[in-house]
Amino acid sequence: MRDYLVVGTGLAGLSAALYAAQHGNVTLVSKYSVTEGNSSRAQGGIAVVSSSSDSIETHIQDTLNAGAGLCHIPTVENFIAQGPERAQDLSNWGVQFDKSGNENDLTREAAHSERRILHVKDQTGKAIHSALLEQVRLKSNIKLENHLFLIDLITNRRIKSYDSEFIECYGGYFYNQKTKEVISLLAQHTLLATGGAGRTYLYTSNWPGATGDGIAAAYRAGASVANMEFTQFHPTCLYHRDERNFLISEALRGEGGILVNSNGKDFTKEFHSAGSLAPRDVVARAIDSEIKRTGEKCVYLDVTHLNKEKLIHHFPEIYKKCKSLGIDLTSQPIPVVPAAHYICGGILTNANGQSGIQRLYAIGETACNGFHGANRLASNSLLECLASASNAIKDTLNTPPSTLDLRVPKWEYTNSQNEDELAVIHHIWDEIRTLMWNYVGIIRTNKRLQRAKSRLENIQSEISEYYWDFQLSPEILELRNIAQVADLIVTSSLTRKESRGTHFNLDYPEKAQSNSKPTVV
Repeated sequence: MRDYLVVGTGLAGLSAALYAAQHGNVTLVSKYSVTEGNSSRAQGGIAVVSSSSDSIETHIQDTLNAGAGLCHIPTVENFIAQGPERAQDLSNWGVQFDKSGNENDLTREAAHSERRILHVKDQTGKAIHSALLEQVRLKSNIKLENHLFLIDLITNRRIKSYDSEFIECYGGYFYNQKTKEVISLLAQHTLLATGGAGRTYLYTSNWPGATGDGIAAAYRAGASVANMEFTQFHPTCLYHRDERNFLISEALRGEGGILVNSNGKDFTKEFHSAGSLAPRDVVARAIDSEIKRTGEKCVYLDVTHLNKEKLIHHFPEIYKKCKSLGIDLTSQPIPVVPAAHYICGGILTNANGQSGIQRLYAIGETACNGFHGANRLASNSLLECLASASNAIKDTLNTPPSTLDLRVPKWEYTNSQNEDELAVIHHIWDEIRTLMWNYVGIIRTNKRLQRAKSRLENIQSEISEYYWDFQLSPEILELRNIAQVADLIVTSSLTRKESRGTHFNLDYPEKAQSNSKPTVV
């Protein structure tokens, strides 16, 4: 049995492994290749107070304002106060943030009252991920495992039937995608850093593996899940027939970019005084409304009035991508649409990442610790990864070692196989994602949600047959998880009888003070 099992190799997982390696041996598991994931796609940067004009108090207030009254204030205070120290950790691990002279070159993003975003051009996530991965590979007590898919968690209930409500986690079952075998990995402490579930929706900025695996597995094991109705739609994904999930960084708006319609009119001022720099939920709804009003397929982000050399220097990847698709952002507006981007909910935890299951932690986007409330403040996600990972590892030091004699049941295999059914699996996958986009998207109604709920119940029944009757495969496992997560999102959405943050229901268009608490399922 290892000391630590960390599932997920984004920023939360890599940093947790590095913190944990100071106290014991670690198994670090990647679903596919260790280089794949959402973290390496992060363009903007990490929100940290680092200038004399800024303050911890101001950053806290900006986070609370964006969170629409649903943030857990002690968690917000804890994470933001750690910001400078966690940024120093990144520097110690080899991350070199952009400088302006001897000072950090800070950008501003939507709903931030100050310039406080540390960045590496428009490839911050990639730079951080590469630096931390290099550090992980240098640690002899971190065992890195690729192509292992988490199937289910191993708990005392799985090993032996218990009548008590107490649940304790000892690791998980994993599907080895190379050998096609199921193995068990055991540890004193299991940390889920499996990221979000953007692929539950038809249009998303997320990588293909963002299917909510950790959230679904923890829920099946008995953990509580909270605030799943709060799916954040990033306002500006590139709209192009050959590129469906390339993000156009919010930092472009922070530098002065303006959202306009096909006539060149700035329509966002009609929705919020901050216009294009309003909170993400407001801007996404504004775009959705403008597209529906005009019948156009997209709106546009206009940066043509900004300095050409500065744009190319600060946003080289965005410039390169747009240029490859025939869009010169220095001379023509960029076509954009909203897309599913971030789950503000997840496995219910405290600020230390401890879930309701003993020895099971959830960190990063997989967790709902109250940091983001009903709407995440831009670039707070990378800070959350680091702060929650650091807190979780410190918390494990207060937990005495398990002395349980583990006799883990071997996985029972199903040998049936039907290649023709794979086409049906892909069809169901597409049906779920289309259903979620059409009925559980930026604007919701009770009728749409009820339709989605009814259909998902039937779909889950069909998926259960595939899961139990056919050989395991990544396709079946991911389908099982996105169906579970989709159902959690719909159930939570039906439960919240108001509009708040990223959850907007036309049947309850106003915020209700009586609902300023998490939705727990």
